[in-house]
Amino acid sequence: MYEEEDGALAVRLARASIDNAVKRIPMPDIPVPEKFLAESGAFVTLSTYPKHELRGCIGYPGPYFPLKEALVRAAREATRDPRFKPLKDNELDGITVEVSLLTPPVPLAVKNPKDYLTQIKIGHHGLIVERGGFSGLLLPQVPVEQGWGVEEFLAYTCKKAGLFGDAWQDPKTKLSTFTGEVFGEEKPRGTVTRKVLDGA
Repeated sequence: MYEEEDGALAVRLARASIDNAVKRIPMPDIPVPEKFLAESGAFVTLSTYPKHELRGCIGYPGPYFPLKEALVRAAREATRDPRFKPLKDNELDGITVEVSLLTPPVPLAVKNPKDYLTQIKIGHHGLIVERGGFSGLLLPQVPVEQGWGVEEFLAYTCKKAGLFGDAWQDPKTKLSTFTGEVFGEEKPRGTVTRKVLDGA
């Protein structure tokens, strides 16, 4: 469980890393509490302001790095999300930064794929779909923002993996869930608040 000040610190780290990557200025030495040195998954999402259009989203679903490093790396990479043009200096004060601090993914075991419909909770779970060499991930806030039900959430995560939308119904498809705490700027470089998800 992260406190409000942890969320503010996580966003500050991400914002500093973004400035470092785009402006090519030194990364400040920001002291962190011990919990930021534990390995943890994290995503950084950049959105335009005030339109709130996605501008970049990169992260690590699993605990591959200490949280501080995961945030710095993800933020830097989000400025070069391959789905968009690289972020420019003149955009920095026109984007908001959001961080998602994640729990490790937990594989879902079901006898019948239809059981996924009762095991996945909108506003609580993020989702990872894997099949063969393909994988896709959607954060817990995505279905809330899009107004999806569980079946749509499953379908869009499959599509994110490059699979057909009904691939989750195939027993060979592996699903995992995770949870996350989300913190973001209310406006560019503004106050950081916790994002409360419906059903969380």
